[in-house]
Amino acid sequence: MDAEDCVDVGYWTRLEDGRIECRLCPRFCKMRPGQRGLCFVRRAREDGEGMELTGYGRSTGFCVDPIEKKPLNHFLPGSAVLSFGTAGCNLACAFCQNHDISKSREVAQLSARAMPETIARAAERLGCASVAYTYNDPVIFMEYALDTAAACRARGVKNVAVTAGFICEEPRKRLFAAMDAANVDLKAFTERFYAKRCVGALEPVLDTLKYLVHETDVWTEITTLIIPGENDSDDEIEALTQWVGRELRADVPLHFTAFHPDYHMLETPPTPLATLQKARSIAIKNGLHHVYVGNVHDPARQATLCPTCGERAIGRDGYTITGYALDAVGACRSCGTPMAGLFAAKPGAWGSRRLPVDIERYAA
Repeated sequence: MDAEDCVDVGYWTRLEDGRIECRLCPRFCKMRPGQRGLCFVRRAREDGEGMELTGYGRSTGFCVDPIEKKPLNHFLPGSAVLSFGTAGCNLACAFCQNHDISKSREVAQLSARAMPETIARAAERLGCASVAYTYNDPVIFMEYALDTAAACRARGVKNVAVTAGFICEEPRKRLFAAMDAANVDLKAFTERFYAKRCVGALEPVLDTLKYLVHETDVWTEITTLIIPGENDSDDEIEALTQWVGRELRADVPLHFTAFHPDYHMLETPPTPLATLQKARSIAIKNGLHHVYVGNVHDPARQATLCPTCGERAIGRDGYTITGYALDAVGACRSCGTPMAGLFAAKPGAWGSRRLPVDIERYAA
């Protein structure tokens, strides 16, 4: 790894035994000089004088996606987003669907060099309304994400965090001050699941969600991957959806998505469509306004309905916008109710395309 791929970072303290303790996320990894944390990309400096982010300016790849793929249904619908991530992750989910990236221990996986200004330039030239920090989690490459976000904002490009929300209080403020939208992966609603399947904890994620919804202007949506036999009980869905309505807001969109066997859970069956539909029914019963199903074909349950008159405000078939009945300020054309979220005068026309990007073409 080249020297310029490493940058000094904050959010650490030195322990009495000489180790460096990372204070970025609630894992609090303790490292001797040269050692890495569980995330793999943050490491104690060899001289013991702090911590550094490895792989700064390198990515596992870039792609232009529909914003609905993040998933974000109430943030500039139909628009294109330039997505990228790095290697590593600060959780260890047994069901990770990006494990070739998030669990990479090979620098060779960091296949593309891209400095922040290059990414912002590419997004602008490709007509992307936003850049998404995704695939693994922007928490672990926060400094790289923040520099990129600043370069994007200078060009009028918005910033999206796709995150598990597993981050400490002070760095959380700094990260999300640079973001315009976030999709938080609420993996389950029990500490047992987080400990067993993610090697993490639920409470810090709930704290992140409350912070985003009540203390920032970041547009926030939630995704829960429903895994058969793990987090799909009626009781858990009841508890999760009641918490969203009580502790957040009824208009925070919630996405229930289907599990497909992957990584260390190849023996677990895929999520039946009926399970997703039942979870959605429970959420609506508990007063949530915007509940979606994903990773399945179900246009009726992927549409955005007006919470007042019930008319279909946005029709979707997967990632494609099939109908749009909001006015220029994002209000329902039938009854005038403002829709929660951020909407342009008309929807984008990116569709369901996926466009891989050779980022180095956009270097100065």
